[in-house]
Amino acid sequence: MSAHAEHQVEFNESNWPQEPEKATLEGRNKVLGFWLFLGGETVLFGTLFATFLALRNEIADGKAASELFQLPMVFAATMILLVSSLTSVFAIQAMHRYRVKSMLNWLIVTVILGLAFLGLEIYEFVEYVHEGHKFTTSAFSSSFYTLVGFHGAHVAFGIVWISLLIAQLFRKGLNFVTAPKVYVAAIYWHFIDVVWVFIFTVVYLMGKVG
Repeated sequence: MSAHAEHQVEFNESNWPQEPEKATLEGRNKVLGFWLFLGGETVLFGTLFATFLALRNEIADGKAASELFQLPMVFAATMILLVSSLTSVFAIQAMHRYRVKSMLNWLIVTVILGLAFLGLEIYEFVEYVHEGHKFTTSAFSSSFYTLVGFHGAHVAFGIVWISLLIAQLFRKGLNFVTAPKVYVAAIYWHFIDVVWVFIFTVVYLMGKVG
């Protein structure tokens, strides 16, 4: 379907396909291409995890992870991010049913939860700096801030991305052009949630138990 013809169609629940993100060749290519992109991201995060594991005991004159980390706050941030993953699922389900208002509401909630997670992470970093755990304190601190900060940058990018999509959906509506964009943004959000689960386990839980 051409872009011109598509704009002539009045979409509703009766003529909306079950998987609108794959209704066009362009949409299918976007989804496939994004999965390939995530493969590269996985390798990059794997490298950062390996570096952190190799350096996590190199604390020099700084504090060890068991002394530094406060699990209640990190657990709260983890729950917030996991719930945001669920709200993005609800957004995709609403999109598949052509419930545009519901989809937009769930995307907005996802952005709000992402901002809450990012706020907690920034607060955590500030607290660590006040305790002397700076980027240059030790090899452990450098690898910690690189890994966790890189993930935080991905969360910030995801927030901006979804916010721009919300604005575009308000302007152009839900169609075969915008549906694949929403779908790949949700995949991206799930990816950074999964990465955080590994960070919570490898960095924080392992840091506490040694």
